[in-house]
Amino acid sequence: MTIRELIQQATDNLTASERKIAGAILADYPFTALQTIQDLAAKTGVSAPSITRFVAKLGCGGFQDFQRQLIAELKEGKRSPLDLKSSQVPVGHSQFLSDYASRLSGVIAEMAETVSQEQFDTVAALLADPARHVFLLGGRVSDSLAGYLSIHLRQIRARIQHIPANPEIWPDAMLQMRRKDVVVLFDFRRYQPNLAELAHRIATHSQATIVLVTDRWLSPIARDSSHVIALPIDSGTAWDTVVAAIAFLEALIVRVSETDWEATQKRLSQWDGLRLDRPVEDDI
Repeated sequence: MTIRELIQQATDNLTASERKIAGAILADYPFTALQTIQDLAAKTGVSAPSITRFVAKLGCGGFQDFQRQLIAELKEGKRSPLDLKSSQVPVGHSQFLSDYASRLSGVIAEMAETVSQEQFDTVAALLADPARHVFLLGGRVSDSLAGYLSIHLRQIRARIQHIPANPEIWPDAMLQMRRKDVVVLFDFRRYQPNLAELAHRIATHSQATIVLVTDRWLSPIARDSSHVIALPIDSGTAWDTVVAAIAFLEALIVRVSETDWEATQKRLSQWDGLRLDRPVEDDI
């Protein structure tokens, strides 16, 4: 488990002082926790011995061990397919497809356990609100997920914009953003630095609500995000899987479409009526 997951799991057993420490760490994870113990104590107003007791509750052998685990998480977020190949759990070649599908079903089950219903409902409500303009963008590979979600959302409601991958066009999108708008960013390991810079500028310039879809090791974008959806991506092979992300997005699409089905139905009908390649009805 990551330190973040350990903190969330331990929440009910923390003292008031320890909750202050946990809150500060999770608010700027993992960077706040990489400060010296003295700096963390000064930031939270909690004594150094209290911090030592806090990390012990997480199962760490002291503050240095706590930080070593955080540094290991940061390294994990930078692993490439070549790195992952060295530690993969081989898939049986005689029944490769069924064995691999079994792994993916486990990834989806893990997603259903780690993403809370409250998180899902909150993000769905943001995307379903017709008063909000929704902007979407992903990284080199994950932008395909942004495109997938935007294609479906456009058929359900207006004010959906898939931001072009060219950074030269990003200022145009930022100039359109308002405080009530939503920006959905996708960023999985190996994280894309210019997306983190974009998120920081959005948070500073427009203060739009940023929803980050990432992995358990957390893209740096999390520092400027209002909502973070951390999904499992490890398939035990050289290649990370997006099956949990697809399942999560499909669930969002269905929920958003059903939030106001009458409006969705009307837009779909109008959309189909304007399609240039709509199917020709069979003669009766």
